[in-house]
Amino acid sequence: MLTIRFITLALIGCLCAPIANAQVRVNKEELAEQVRIEFLHAWNGYKKYAWGHDDLKPLSKSYHDWYAEPLLMTPVDALDTMIIMGLNDEATRTREYIARNLSFDKDIEVQNFEVTIRLLGGLLSSYQLTGDKRLLNLAEDLGNRLLPVFESPTGLPYRYVNLKTGKVRGNVTNPAEAGTLLIEFGTLSKLTHKPIFYDQAKRALVEIYNRRSAIGLVGTWINVETGKWTDTDSHISGAIDSYYEYLLKCWILFGDKDCKRMWDESIAAINKYLDDQFERVSRPYSRELWYGHSNMNTGQRTATTYGALDAFFPAVLALSGDIFRARWLQQSSFAMWNKYEIEPEEFDYKKIEVVEAGYPLRPEIIESTYYLYQYTKSPEYLRMGESMWRDFVKYCRTDEGYAALKSVVTKEKSDSMQSFLFAETFKYFYLLFAPPKTLDFDKVIFNTEAHPIKRLSAKP
Repeated sequence: MLTIRFITLALIGCLCAPIANAQVRVNKEELAEQVRIEFLHAWNGYKKYAWGHDDLKPLSKSYHDWYAEPLLMTPVDALDTMIIMGLNDEATRTREYIARNLSFDKDIEVQNFEVTIRLLGGLLSSYQLTGDKRLLNLAEDLGNRLLPVFESPTGLPYRYVNLKTGKVRGNVTNPAEAGTLLIEFGTLSKLTHKPIFYDQAKRALVEIYNRRSAIGLVGTWINVETGKWTDTDSHISGAIDSYYEYLLKCWILFGDKDCKRMWDESIAAINKYLDDQFERVSRPYSRELWYGHSNMNTGQRTATTYGALDAFFPAVLALSGDIFRARWLQQSSFAMWNKYEIEPEEFDYKKIEVVEAGYPLRPEIIESTYYLYQYTKSPEYLRMGESMWRDFVKYCRTDEGYAALKSVVTKEKSDSMQSFLFAETFKYFYLLFAPPKTLDFDKVIFNTEAHPIKRLSAKP
């Protein structure tokens, strides 16, 4: 069998990507401090031009709110990262502002999934880190206002809900939005001793799983009222991705054996039908590993695309114990990044072509680098992280923050800096380089927005 190093060299060489000097020692302390400095650079830009609003628009130096009234997306998403980075004064001021100014008693319709992973997850994580019960009270209030989404004939959640009236909308959803709720609602249930939160979110997860095909795959879109699939494309990318992540993580976090069984059966189908290993004609005797798209009913390959959102999967594989596949797939992700020194949203790995060129400051490849370093302690992942950090700063930094890219090919910037930059991208970069005592990796589970939640049961 080929060694991982041989696979790495072959794959990266194939995609014309530079190979980092294996002899160079990474200065973790210096890099961690750089990440803290750049976090504050972006945070100060937000405070200067967008304080009290959801996101900074870094090019126009203005703000963006998701809805008619702001929900403080950036402060809530950023708070636990500040705490982890030891930015204590900033964290205290931000926590006080959230506690005194954030209210969910608003006549606005919100997207359940995004509000759950960003706001509910962020409030719960920051509560666990600080013990400030005002944050838990806010989380419980939000959880109660989101519960109407589960009142469908199937138990699958509607996509949108009005926070004041409870009116729901959006009867076609996807596995990610329906199945990426149990970490947050389950944690809220454990902390408030109210089973309804756990039970409703778990049912949604199970209902997606129960509608898998005969070969064990799920599709991309499903009707929450009929339970019928409206799109049978299967993959690990956006709209499905975190559904699989939560099957595994909810077993580890809560010791839920149903989640373990669903994960085991799902990963077997993923590896059988979505795994795409092949030898490129120009590089004989070297096998590449990617995960593509297939029809959920037949397993027939429908697309050879992989992208920034798919790059979370090495982390999940590593967490599941499949280090070999995790390392192999991470090299594919890194080769995709190195093609243009930053990763595209979507990439055709057979043609070696960008399909969707944008880069919204996504964190998933950094997340996988962090996980693999935790499990292997191999310095190659520190070098990989340093290389991506340099590229990230080079192409995305602006005078007042960080900007998404319209195109990784041209490097033209976009006037967008979403809150997950603070919750995820900066956090995973920092944790990769920070001392181990910064956060005990084995005692937390990160939700899909990278909010660390303390494990509430013994590790399985």
